[in-house]
Amino acid sequence: MKVSFTTACIGGLLLLTACSEAPKKTAEPEKPPEPVTGRYSLYQMYPRARAWATDVQPLNCTNINLPEAAKSEPGKSLAWQCVFVSASLGRARRFTYSVIESPGNVYKGVFQSTEERWSGQQKPFLLAALKTDSDEVFATALKRGAAYAKKHPDMPVNFLLEVNNRFPNPTWRVIWGDSITVSGFSIYVDASSGEYLQTAH
Repeated sequence: MKVSFTTACIGGLLLLTACSEAPKKTAEPEKPPEPVTGRYSLYQMYPRARAWATDVQPLNCTNINLPEAAKSEPGKSLAWQCVFVSASLGRARRFTYSVIESPGNVYKGVFQSTEERWSGQQKPFLLAALKTDSDEVFATALKRGAAYAKKHPDMPVNFLLEVNNRFPNPTWRVIWGDSITVSGFSIYVDASSGEYLQTAH
Protein backbone atom coordinates (compact mmCIF):
# COMPACT_ATOMS: atom_id res chain seq x y z
CA MET A 1 0.00 0.00 0.00
CA LYS A 2 1.37 3.38 -0.97
CA VAL A 3 1.52 6.15 1.62
CA SER A 4 1.49 9.71 0.40
CA PHE A 5 4.29 12.07 1.36
CA THR A 6 1.83 14.39 3.16
CA THR A 7 0.38 11.59 5.24
CA ALA A 8 3.84 10.41 6.21
CA CYS A 9 4.84 13.90 7.29
CA ILE A 10 1.72 14.33 9.46
CA GLY A 11 2.34 10.97 11.06
CA GLY A 12 5.94 11.90 11.79
CA LEU A 13 4.94 15.21 13.33
CA LEU A 14 2.38 13.55 15.58
CA LEU A 15 5.01 11.05 16.74
CA LEU A 16 7.50 13.83 17.51
CA THR A 17 4.83 15.79 19.42
CA ALA A 18 3.94 12.77 21.54
CA CYS A 19 7.57 12.09 22.34
CA SER A 20 8.31 15.72 23.24
CA GLU A 21 5.51 16.10 25.83
CA ALA A 22 6.95 17.07 29.20
CA PRO A 23 6.41 14.58 32.01
CA LYS A 24 3.67 15.55 34.45
CA LYS A 25 4.94 17.25 37.58
CA THR A 26 4.26 15.55 40.86
CA ALA A 27 2.58 17.65 43.54
CA GLU A 28 5.06 19.17 45.96
CA PRO A 29 4.56 18.22 49.62
CA GLU A 30 2.79 20.87 51.68
CA LYS A 31 5.13 22.95 53.80
CA PRO A 32 4.68 22.56 57.55
CA PRO A 33 3.05 25.54 59.32
CA GLU A 34 5.51 28.15 60.49
CA PRO A 35 5.29 29.81 63.94
CA VAL A 36 4.36 33.49 64.05
CA THR A 37 5.08 36.46 66.31
CA GLY A 38 2.84 37.89 68.99
CA ARG A 39 2.18 41.26 67.38
CA TYR A 40 1.34 39.63 64.04
CA SER A 41 -1.14 37.33 65.80
CA LEU A 42 -2.71 40.21 67.72
CA TYR A 43 -3.27 42.07 64.46
CA GLN A 44 -5.04 38.99 63.07
CA MET A 45 -7.38 38.92 66.08
CA TYR A 46 -8.07 42.65 66.32
CA PRO A 47 -10.57 42.98 63.42
CA ARG A 48 -12.72 40.18 64.87
CA ALA A 49 -12.49 41.76 68.33
CA ARG A 50 -13.49 45.17 66.96
CA ALA A 51 -16.48 43.61 65.24
CA TRP A 52 -17.58 42.52 68.71
CA ALA A 53 -17.10 45.98 70.29
CA THR A 54 -15.96 49.18 68.56
CA ASP A 55 -14.18 50.49 71.69
CA VAL A 56 -12.23 47.26 72.18
CA GLN A 57 -8.67 47.37 73.53
CA PRO A 58 -6.15 44.57 74.19
CA LEU A 59 -5.68 43.64 77.85
CA ASN A 60 -2.97 41.02 77.48
CA CYS A 61 -1.48 38.60 74.98
CA THR A 62 0.35 35.30 75.58
CA ASN A 63 1.73 32.47 73.51
CA ILE A 64 0.09 29.02 73.70
CA ASN A 65 2.41 26.07 74.16
CA LEU A 66 1.38 23.20 71.90
CA PRO A 67 2.83 19.66 71.69
CA GLU A 68 3.71 20.37 68.05
CA ALA A 69 5.73 23.45 69.06
CA ALA A 70 8.74 21.66 70.51
CA LYS A 71 11.04 23.37 68.05
CA SER A 72 9.40 26.79 67.69
CA GLU A 73 11.56 29.63 66.49
CA PRO A 74 12.80 32.08 69.15
CA GLY A 75 10.12 34.65 69.91
CA LYS A 76 7.48 32.86 67.82
CA SER A 77 4.70 30.37 68.49
CA LEU A 78 2.20 28.30 66.52
CA ALA A 79 -0.64 29.82 68.54
CA TRP A 80 -1.35 32.95 70.59
CA GLN A 81 -4.14 34.08 72.90
CA CYS A 82 -5.20 37.68 73.55
CA VAL A 83 -7.83 39.07 75.88
CA PHE A 84 -9.70 42.13 74.61
CA VAL A 85 -11.94 44.31 76.75
CA SER A 86 -14.73 46.78 76.13
CA ALA A 87 -15.25 49.60 78.63
CA SER A 88 -18.72 50.37 77.27
CA LEU A 89 -19.86 46.77 77.73
CA GLY A 90 -17.86 46.05 80.86
CA ARG A 91 -16.95 42.74 79.28
CA ALA A 92 -13.86 40.81 78.26
CA ARG A 93 -13.39 38.20 75.56
CA ARG A 94 -10.58 35.79 74.75
CA PHE A 95 -9.43 35.37 71.18
CA THR A 96 -6.93 32.91 69.76
CA TYR A 97 -4.97 32.83 66.55
CA SER A 98 -3.32 29.58 65.50
CA VAL A 99 -1.66 28.35 62.32
CA ILE A 100 -2.72 24.75 63.09
CA GLU A 101 -5.53 22.72 64.62
CA SER A 102 -4.53 21.16 67.93
CA PRO A 103 -6.20 19.20 70.76
CA GLY A 104 -7.52 21.32 73.60
CA ASN A 105 -9.87 23.56 71.58
CA VAL A 106 -7.16 25.21 69.50
CA TYR A 107 -8.55 26.00 66.07
CA LYS A 108 -6.76 27.17 62.95
CA GLY A 109 -7.28 30.87 62.27
CA VAL A 110 -9.06 33.27 64.62
CA PHE A 111 -11.41 31.87 67.28
CA GLN A 112 -13.33 33.72 69.99
CA SER A 113 -14.66 32.55 73.35
CA THR A 114 -17.80 33.63 75.18
CA GLU A 115 -17.91 36.99 76.95
CA GLU A 116 -16.77 37.37 80.53
CA ARG A 117 -17.28 40.08 83.13
CA TRP A 118 -14.51 42.70 83.29
CA SER A 119 -14.12 44.82 86.43
CA GLY A 120 -11.70 47.31 84.91
CA GLN A 121 -9.05 46.82 87.60
CA GLN A 122 -6.35 45.82 85.13
CA LYS A 123 -5.65 48.45 82.49
CA PRO A 124 -5.80 47.72 78.77
CA PHE A 125 -3.33 49.35 76.38
CA LEU A 126 -3.57 51.20 73.11
CA LEU A 127 -2.75 49.12 70.06
CA ALA A 128 -0.59 51.99 68.78
CA ALA A 129 1.66 51.60 71.85
CA LEU A 130 2.77 48.15 70.68
CA LYS A 131 5.79 48.95 68.52
CA THR A 132 7.99 45.92 69.20
CA ASP A 133 7.32 42.28 68.44
CA SER A 134 7.98 39.12 70.43
CA ASP A 135 10.97 38.02 68.36
CA GLU A 136 12.60 41.44 68.84
CA VAL A 137 12.09 41.48 72.60
CA PHE A 138 13.39 37.93 72.86
CA ALA A 139 16.64 39.07 71.24
CA THR A 140 16.81 41.95 73.74
CA ALA A 141 16.07 39.67 76.69
CA LEU A 142 18.62 37.12 75.56
CA LYS A 143 21.40 39.71 75.81
CA ARG A 144 20.65 40.02 79.52
CA GLY A 145 19.74 36.40 80.12
CA ALA A 146 22.33 34.62 77.99
CA ALA A 147 23.97 32.90 80.96
CA TYR A 148 20.64 31.63 82.31
CA ALA A 149 19.50 30.47 78.87
CA LYS A 150 22.78 28.62 78.34
CA LYS A 151 22.42 26.92 81.71
CA HIS A 152 18.82 25.85 80.88
CA PRO A 153 18.85 25.12 77.12
CA ASP A 154 15.73 22.91 77.16
CA MET A 155 13.59 25.21 79.28
CA PRO A 156 10.55 26.62 77.41
CA VAL A 157 10.33 30.38 76.94
CA ASN A 158 6.96 32.11 77.22
CA PHE A 159 5.73 35.63 76.57
CA LEU A 160 3.26 37.92 78.29
CA LEU A 161 2.24 41.32 76.94
CA GLU A 162 0.31 43.59 79.30
CA VAL A 163 0.31 46.83 81.29
CA ASN A 164 2.48 46.74 84.39
CA ASN A 165 1.95 49.60 86.85
CA ARG A 166 5.69 49.83 87.51
CA PHE A 167 6.35 51.03 83.96
CA PRO A 168 4.77 53.82 81.86
CA ASN A 169 4.32 51.74 78.69
CA PRO A 170 2.94 48.25 78.16
CA THR A 171 5.61 45.58 78.62
CA TRP A 172 6.62 42.26 77.20
CA ARG A 173 7.66 39.79 79.87
CA VAL A 174 9.97 37.06 78.57
CA ILE A 175 9.57 34.10 80.93
CA TRP A 176 11.87 31.10 81.21
CA GLY A 177 9.72 28.22 82.47
CA ASP A 178 6.30 26.69 81.92
CA SER A 179 4.48 29.62 83.55
CA ILE A 180 4.97 32.78 85.60
CA THR A 181 4.14 30.99 88.86
CA VAL A 182 6.93 28.41 88.44
CA SER A 183 9.44 30.61 86.65
CA GLY A 184 12.63 31.56 88.41
CA PHE A 185 13.82 33.98 85.77
CA SER A 186 12.12 36.52 83.52
CA ILE A 187 12.92 39.80 81.82
CA TYR A 188 10.75 42.86 81.18
CA VAL A 189 11.10 44.74 77.90
CA ASP A 190 9.31 47.98 76.97
CA ALA A 191 6.72 47.14 74.29
CA SER A 192 6.96 50.63 72.80
CA SER A 193 10.69 51.36 72.75
CA GLY A 194 12.03 47.80 72.86
CA GLU A 195 14.39 48.74 75.70
CA TYR A 196 15.37 46.42 78.54
CA LEU A 197 13.59 47.32 81.77
CA GLN A 198 14.14 44.80 84.55
CA THR A 199 15.15 41.23 85.42
CA ALA A 200 12.97 39.26 87.84
CA HIS A 201 14.34 36.24 89.73
